Amino acid sequence: VAARSTLEGAVLDGRYRIDRVIAHGGMSTVYRATDTRLERTVAIKVMDPALASDQTFLERFSREARAVAQVNHRNVVAVYDQGSDDGHVYLVMEYVPGKTLRQVLYADGRLDAPQALTVLENVLAGLAAAHQKGLVHRDIKPENILLGEDGGIRVVDFGLARAVETSTITQTGSPLLGTVAYLAPEQISQNKADARTDVYYAGVVAFEMLTGTPPFEGGTAANIAYRHVHE
Repeated sequence: VAARSTLEGAVLDGRYRIDRVIAHGGMSTVYRATDTRLERTVAIKVMDPALASDQTFLERFSREARAVAQVNHRNVVAVYDQGSDDGHVYLVMEYVPGKTLRQVLYADGRLDAPQALTVLENVLAGLAAAHQKGLVHRDIKPENILLGEDGGIRVVDFGLARAVETSTITQTGSPLLGTVAYLAPEQISQNKADARTDVYYAGVVAFEMLTGTPPFEGGTAANIAYRHVHE
């Protein structure tokens, strides 16, 4: 963890001053930062160094970031910029004070029906806006749903799953194994995804919001994937 925090205090591309770590993920670290040019607070996702050295990933990452930046919707976290500085590949996004849905579920166990439906409605609205632009998220889960202090509900990380999937470092094993509880059957059996895939993810998240657990859990990742396909 100490090694991952070395960017604190650094300035990326002479513009983005890294303030503090917000969250760690399997493929990235998210920081709160300051855009010194526009004098605004932003969130910066810095990708794992192994991905930063993969040209296939870099090309896809850049394309996906440009595409997501075209989505202007209140339920999708805005993407402002993307770049690379001294081996640090990063994505600059809207900073949303608040909690992830995962943090809320950890604390409360589950949501009541009105709360769950409110979250679901906003998530689906954000997905619909992205789908109209031809974008598929491919990794909807509680960690990627932000519940803002302002009451807004936003989806984050559009396009990132698709970019990571192209990386040579993930070809020997799915980069989404950690989220196998949400995978759609067609991703598992056919390695395909479209707008309907996101709807399946949203259904799994809705199930978890209402019951406190995903529909399939326990056992190995392969067992959970099998159940998604056959049950």
